[in-house]
Amino acid sequence: MKLIVISSSSGIENEAQIVTQLFEAGLETFHLRKLKLSTNQMKKFIKQIPTHFHNRIYIHSHHNLASTFKLGGIHLTSTHKKKKFQTWLSLKLIRLKNPHIKITTSFRTIGQLLETDQKYHYSYVFLSPIFDSITSKFQSGFTEHSLHSAIQKTKFDVIARGGVEVSSIEKAKKIDFKGLAFYSSIWKSKDPVVEFNKIVEKFQELNIPIE
Repeated sequence: MKLIVISSSSGIENEAQIVTQLFEAGLETFHLRKLKLSTNQMKKFIKQIPTHFHNRIYIHSHHNLASTFKLGGIHLTSTHKKKKFQTWLSLKLIRLKNPHIKITTSFRTIGQLLETDQKYHYSYVFLSPIFDSITSKFQSGFTEHSLHSAIQKTKFDVIARGGVEVSSIEKAKKIDFKGLAFYSSIWKSKDPVVEFNKIVEKFQELNIPIE
């Protein structure tokens, strides 16, 4: 299963340094979601992370930086998908420089998951919210049966997002998710690296290979 960490949407002190420590601890995929940052601010953030980790970063905005820094992937938001021609052209130009760039996106309903075609050849997709929010801001609108059934039918590799924490891993595996995206459980903990190590230990305890 994939073990993914999504960046904090707000500013976290020394976040780039913490992300580097997460990479050093074994993190393979980091989603850089900083929608309010300017291009220059995003550049500054990425430059703080050692170059040899850049291919593990998936960027949610300022997609042109994926070529500049040879990042691992880009994530298409609902806004990107609405601007069909602009997004198509942008991806075409990015792929000229980096033909192996990976594309991901997010869905919030099973209908979207089952009805969307593979136009952009997504490496995997997020579905949310899967679990009740850690911060009590939202509750999952899915049942285990509906999720398992949808995952069996869809052509996408589905990653669980929303309310994901250590206790979610076993349940996500049972439902047949291809991975989990951790957010609040990492950034609201006292020590993100310690929390990440707990997640890794749980994967190992359950004999689940980490991708």
